[in-house]
Amino acid sequence: MISPFVSPGPALDPAKFRDPRRTATGETRAVVAPTGLITLWFNTGTLCNLACRTCYIESSPVNDSLVFLGLEDVRLYLDEIAQGRLPTQQIGFTGGEPFVNRDLPAMLELCLDRGFDVLVLTNAMRPMRRSEAALLAMPRRDRLTFRVSLDHHTAEVHEAERGPRSWIPALDGLQWLSRAGFKIAVAGRSLPGETDAAARAGYAALFKSLGVAIDAADLTELALFPEMDASRDVPEISAACWTILNVTPASIMCASSRMVVKRRGEPAPRVAACTLLPRDPRFDMGATLAEAAVPVALNHPHCARFCVLGGASCAA
Repeated sequence: MISPFVSPGPALDPAKFRDPRRTATGETRAVVAPTGLITLWFNTGTLCNLACRTCYIESSPVNDSLVFLGLEDVRLYLDEIAQGRLPTQQIGFTGGEPFVNRDLPAMLELCLDRGFDVLVLTNAMRPMRRSEAALLAMPRRDRLTFRVSLDHHTAEVHEAERGPRSWIPALDGLQWLSRAGFKIAVAGRSLPGETDAAARAGYAALFKSLGVAIDAADLTELALFPEMDASRDVPEISAACWTILNVTPASIMCASSRMVVKRRGEPAPRVAACTLLPRDPRFDMGATLAEAAVPVALNHPHCARFCVLGGASCAA
């Protein structure tokens, strides 16, 4: 089956997204200046119990191109936040499937002990369920939120993306989190041909049937993300687009967030500009948060598709 998330369209013009200063038409490329680090993400590694068809990071049970971060890696960056008196409020964990990394519960506890709000992106399947006892014992659970990936409100479409027998375990995990009293949200996809209103109505019916208290009309409780296919054509974002689109640079994700990754073969973690671009060397910002506090040129299709035109943010 062809994935329903990949819509037909022209391939990306190879002249685009090449020069960090200029677009293919010679216009000044849009740049986002840092406004202060509000959200710091940790990519715990690309290993995952699933191999989704259109995973932008190509996570799978065998892909460890981003290796596991350890507890001391996380502590190092939390210490830098404290020492630099950075305005960071939220720590996010993504992957891969974060719970494949057995250090995750300890990382969550450390971040909660330091007073941060914590957001975990998870498929809520077996890796997470192995950590039930540790999660139930977690301090400051009121500051911990789990965002569960449900690619659609129907089993057929969800399993077309995530594989057979992935639907029921995900729903079971979502219900367990709800019964346990955790703050929960859901991340879905914007499906070609389905309106936002229709999608939210479908999710609302699903949540009601599950007895899960998620408001499908609330953009923070149900995030519907745009298609992430870097091979499809998309406009470049020039400096003039801020006015044309009535978008402010400060609203873009890389103005207020960064992500820590550890790439296979590198001696230590690095800081990437964005959750969506962990491997692209153009978006490697250095080894420290201080080094990473520099402007980011919007020189990738994801910058346009997800952030500026899509209006999305992983932290929202």
